[in-house]
Amino acid sequence: MIADDTYIARRLLLLGEWDAALAALDPDAEPELYAEIAVERWFFRIEGHEEAEKAVAVLDPASPTAQLLTGRLAYSRLLFGRGTRADDRAVAEAGYRAAARSDDEKTRGWAEYHWAVLLDNIDADPAGALPRYETALEIATRTGDGYFESYIIRHLAPHKQPAERLAMLRRSLHLRAALGARPQTIAAQALLAENLPEGDPERAELTRTFRPGARELRIGWLLQEQGAQEQGAQDQGAPQQGALGQGVLEES
Repeated sequence: MIADDTYIARRLLLLGEWDAALAALDPDAEPELYAEIAVERWFFRIEGHEEAEKAVAVLDPASPTAQLLTGRLAYSRLLFGRGTRADDRAVAEAGYRAAARSDDEKTRGWAEYHWAVLLDNIDADPAGALPRYETALEIATRTGDGYFESYIIRHLAPHKQPAERLAMLRRSLHLRAALGARPQTIAAQALLAENLPEGDPERAELTRTFRPGARELRIGWLLQEQGAQEQGAQDQGAPQQGALGQGVLEES
């Protein structure tokens, strides 16, 4: 039976209540879950990097979870441009490569997915990324993991023609909403809105819907995206895409 604290922490994680989820856990009893939540909080809020790094540091460095989270932290510094280190690119790929050798199929799938994201968003290498997305998607669909699938198709969508792209983004949104994954649903609403034409009523409705949630959960990159767009609307000729760019919108 799952311990009550573990169950509560996982439910709070789905709701984007990262601080409460961490408070519900004994980090000594559940160090891997604690580290996973700390890293998720950093990814969404762009705050708490030091705590996330410390939580990962207490794990067995040879464990697939530690390898995957170490890779994600290195990738995140590159993506956000926060505290970037000279070896971040190499550390990220090494972590994903090691985790991809895990005996656990789901872990291998997530490692392939994150490796693909690195190639896609940092290296601008879709030819290298696409086969890894497809490997991850095969695992997600075969195991019936809708949460995992929602991440993969979100990243595959920009590589598709417009009709298929929108269909994949909508499916990602619906999968997340059905699972009650609130921060991921908000991110999916934002990305779908970004891909719809200016003046489309659906785009306007999605924007009205996701912005309050992004503010409530303090999703850092969505708030920066919104602020940049509002500033761009005031400054004639200013770019409308957010300061962090499409790659961040696609990350979560």
